[in-house]
Amino acid sequence: MELDDLKQTWKQSEKNQKPLNSNIMDIIQHKSYGPIAALKKRFKKQMIIIPMMLIIVINSFSRHHQLFTDVMFWCYIAFCFSLSIYFYFNYRIVGKMEYMDGMIKSNLERQVEMLEKRLRWHILGVRIALLFFIVLSEVLPYFQYEPMLEKWHTVAPVLRILAYAGLLALQYFASRALSQYKYGKHLSYLKELINEMQ
Repeated sequence: MELDDLKQTWKQSEKNQKPLNSNIMDIIQHKSYGPIAALKKRFKKQMIIIPMMLIIVINSFSRHHQLFTDVMFWCYIAFCFSLSIYFYFNYRIVGKMEYMDGMIKSNLERQVEMLEKRLRWHILGVRIALLFFIVLSEVLPYFQYEPMLEKWHTVAPVLRILAYAGLLALQYFASRALSQYKYGKHLSYLKELINEMQ
């Protein structure tokens, strides 16, 4: 008698687990409000904004400056190109998460871990790029005529260093907050839902 009750309880718990997991997957993979949809939307928006910014820069500065022989311009192009690639690959990872089969929980955990690692690398990469552009803006005028930097170099060096320090401090705090706002909250919600899965 007790064995039959135990079997019955076991079967009911298995039945209860399957709808729970499928309900969680419905929430995760929902096309309009799920965390995956929100992440896809963010990455797609960045993939569109970066080329638009590049077009605006080319359009506005090409009238006053020979952009295609400018080192700063080509460094900016390389930076934008690398950001576009970064957002494209993250968009693809999130897209794959929508159609997961097989061992769903472990796959989702792996993908979320990869996205979190990439976001940390992104924050670090943007800081390094900012430092690179600061050094480039200080060194480049000694080797190449740079009309955009000519006025900037008339400012006292101490004030320029203070401006760079302020810019680095602002970027340090703003990049964390912005990353958390754009991507971190959706990844945290996704992790909560994955942890609820059986």
